[in-house]
Amino acid sequence: MDIFDTFLKGIDSEKIRNKTKDVLSWVEKTFPKLEKAVKWNQPMFIDHGTFIIGFSVSKKHLAVAPEIKSINHFSKDIEDAGYNQTKMLFQIPWDRDVDYSLLEKIIKYNIEEKKNVETFWW
Repeated sequence: MDIFDTFLKGIDSEKIRNKTKDVLSWVEKTFPKLEKAVKWNQPMFIDHGTFIIGFSVSKKHLAVAPEIKSINHFSKDIEDAGYNQTKMLFQIPWDRDVDYSLLEKIIKYNIEEKKNVETFWW
């Protein structure tokens, strides 16, 4: 059984469940060396024990949490993609396409920047 199955089954909306599954599957296929985990009821991806990216679901959007340093670094790109952002995350509305190229840049950045980090969070 996939580690994300229980999380996904808990999403009532089929549309939201399917889009979330698509994003998680894309991360898994694009970055197969990342470990999958569910912590604090959020699916996330981890590299050598350090957090790389996490996701959470609300009625209006998929929240993407890559760490504050990454949000700051990619703030303009996130804005250009048309996503709302806070200090800790950005939001992909359910009726919008996922900018996978942006997601890929953020994940690659986190992997590189955190390659020597020995704690879970920065």
